[in-house]
Amino acid sequence: MTKFISILILAALVAGSWFMFYKAGEEVRILNEQIDVAYNQGDPEEIVPELKTKAQGLENQRVLNGVLLAFLSAGLAGIVVVSWLVPMFANKLTHAVYDSGEEVEADPFHDARSFMAQGEYDAAIESFKLAAEQDPLNRMPWVEIAKIQRVHLENPPAAIETLRTAIEGQAWEENDAAFLMFRLAELYDEDMGDRMSASMIMEQVIQQFPDSRHAGNARNKLRDWSAV
Repeated sequence: MTKFISILILAALVAGSWFMFYKAGEEVRILNEQIDVAYNQGDPEEIVPELKTKAQGLENQRVLNGVLLAFLSAGLAGIVVVSWLVPMFANKLTHAVYDSGEEVEADPFHDARSFMAQGEYDAAIESFKLAAEQDPLNRMPWVEIAKIQRVHLENPPAAIETLRTAIEGQAWEENDAAFLMFRLAELYDEDMGDRMSASMIMEQVIQQFPDSRHAGNARNKLRDWSAV
């Protein structure tokens, strides 16, 4: 949506610059015709110098409008190429690979990563959520959503809510559950400055997986924090 609005604004500026460029050219043409008429009549009212000054001023303005028009047109073309043409060619290339008969595993995060590359973070989040619905036992969509919210949107509370939703909404395998819990504790400690909540999550890891390496890592983390 942001890029679409940028394209509309640039298109409007290009149209406005083109209008000013054309208008200045027409005014210069009319002034030159008036100068020719005045010359043919012997310039009885001595208006030629004034008309020439106006014509020169308009010509200078027309040159500036031309430079601005070229700059804006280049910017508009660049956005169109990056936003539409490059993805379109990439999509055609992908289809060419699939249609060639080669076995290529589809990337469930392709659309989300494409949105990420374009800086469309909200769209990327929605795409990752769709991937999570299609593969409920895959932790990666939730991890990526939290990363976007934490790093790109600078919204750690939203990232915390995302991880809590993921942890509480699925019966995860041990490794996946522990991974998500460690990431959640990291957010509380590093981003929110809430070591108490982070420590409670580590205690939960120890209670939930008492004889695992995750419990050992949680104990080490608690010792490190207590030593600070």
